[in-house]
Amino acid sequence: MQSSAGLIRSFISQGSHKEALLLDSKIRPERTHQLVEVIPLLLKACASLCLLYHGKTLHAESIKNGGYSRNGDMGSASFLFQQMKNRTSVTWSEMVDGFSKNGDNVSARRFFDQTPLEMRSVVTWTVMVDGYVSNGEMEAARTLFEQMPERNFFVWSSMISGYCKKGLMQEAKSVFGRISVRNLVIWNALISGYAQNGFSEEALKAFQRMQDEGFKPDEFSVASALSACAQLGSLDCGKRVHDLIKRNGIKLNQFVVNGLVDMYAKCGDISNAKRIFERMSSRNDVCWNAMITGLAVHGRSREALELFSQMEESSEKPNSVSFLSVLSACARGGFTDEGLQIFSKMKEKYGLEARIEHYGCLVDLLGRAGRVNDAYDLIKTMPVKPNDAVWGALLGACRIHSDAKIAEKVVEEVGLLDQNQRADDDAHYVILSNIYAASDRWETAEKMRVIMAKGGTQKTAGRSSVMLGEL
Repeated sequence: MQSSAGLIRSFISQGSHKEALLLDSKIRPERTHQLVEVIPLLLKACASLCLLYHGKTLHAESIKNGGYSRNGDMGSASFLFQQMKNRTSVTWSEMVDGFSKNGDNVSARRFFDQTPLEMRSVVTWTVMVDGYVSNGEMEAARTLFEQMPERNFFVWSSMISGYCKKGLMQEAKSVFGRISVRNLVIWNALISGYAQNGFSEEALKAFQRMQDEGFKPDEFSVASALSACAQLGSLDCGKRVHDLIKRNGIKLNQFVVNGLVDMYAKCGDISNAKRIFERMSSRNDVCWNAMITGLAVHGRSREALELFSQMEESSEKPNSVSFLSVLSACARGGFTDEGLQIFSKMKEKYGLEARIEHYGCLVDLLGRAGRVNDAYDLIKTMPVKPNDAVWGALLGACRIHSDAKIAEKVVEEVGLLDQNQRADDDAHYVILSNIYAASDRWETAEKMRVIMAKGGTQKTAGRSSVMLGEL
């Protein structure tokens, strides 16, 4: 049976415009879900019959129900825009915003440039800058940002977040430093950026400075702070943030609860992590993965496998991160058969493609079990190019099991015996040297030491963390 939209289209294609409008008047209460499809057809009918008032009514209806630009139908939005005689700064902004949200910054910029100067409000500027930022075009965003006659907090925070997503923390910090009057949103953008890019100590310092300037943290602030504590492995710091959450009555939304589970799990306080995890009414993949990872990292591999099985039975199915965590648990716990079975599920059951990290875990799993030949064969047949971490996992297994034969194959593969090659990875040379020494091949072991000396390899310097005082 033909749909109502199909019938209207059929009437209009036959020139029966009045019939199309009559049909629409009958089905109007039921056709809200077909609005984007139907309105352009009806406007065409109104134009043909010179029904200006009816056309305006339909236009108003489209705006009332969210507009075309919000539904991604920019063709219909452009058609309506061209029919308008009295355009406002709002309608110009809607067109710029609509194209930007659909990833078409070329069309968005064209509408921006065509916007009359008297109608180019701060909103119009902001949506254009944010459009560039959302699509990762930071140079274009920065150029337009610098031309803005005035700025609001949203565009400042948008620029900071954009640079943070690109990992350009120096630029983000520079923009932040130019803001004379800051608010919580701007502080959160900086703190989140530091945490997401692994600058944990800087994130916590900014978190403290924000409070020193009189701003009370919200759920977004504490989620970033908890992430920083987790990265540092600082349980004391994490507990202080948790106390602050309780003291200030901060809402325990999904981000905060996930952050607490992740922090306690990564810091080794598994009992607190499990207590919070088990009290959650609903759990997303982030929370499941945080708990599985925490168990795996702290040697509770059997529990990690059991939790992974529970996740499979839940409404939240495992993703690539889940498999990486549980494969790591299998490798650490020596669950070789279980690990191989789980790896096979990725593609067969869940349709997930294994990445180099998953293959690295599998090589580690086989290597720890003494199946060094199988690990080598896996590397040779896997569909992705092995990296240093994968070769390193195999060499580590060769050292543990004193398998000089496979080690020599690895040497041939990566060309480590070329004395003219710079020794960039001293860890691999140390492993090779130890393997040869353990198998009484002292001359070859010494050769590795000579290569290291000529390459100028040095032991990696250690690092220490400076913890903050009261949060």
